[in-house]
Parts: sequence; structure tokens; C-alpha cells
Amino acid sequence: MELTIDVAVLLAVVIFVRISRRDVQARSRSDQWLTVFLALAFGVLIAPTTFGQGVFHFVGQLAQGVTQSAPKP
Repeated sequence: MELTIDVAVLLAVVIFVRISRRDVQARSRSDQWLTVFLALAFGVLIAPTTFGQGVFHFVGQLAQGVTQSAPKP
């Protein structure tokens, strides 16, 4: 379990650096797909942890609150 958390932290840092960098040129499509793949891998690694479960429940409650507060047509 410790190795999974270390890899997840490393992926979080890599994703943060990739998203926060300021390029003069637009990112290529392959560069965008690499970032998406890294984010998905991060999600898979962090999902079974306590933190991942907490995020899952928080997002679920947030989505439920938004759908309940939306006006019905």
C-alpha cells in the first residue's frame, strides 16, 4: 500500500507541473492526451485509499445537491 501512495503522490506532482506550466505555444493533442492519461492513472491509484473514498463521497454529495437544487422544467 505504501508504494501505491508514493506513486500517487509522484503522479499528482507531475500532473500539477504539467497543468501549471505556461507555454507560449498551444499544447499538442498528444500532450493533452498524456495529461489525461496521467490524471486517469492518478485516479485509479488514489481511489482505494481513504482520501480517495473521501473525495468520492464529497463529489457525490456535491453532485446530488446540485441536481436537487436545479429547477425542474
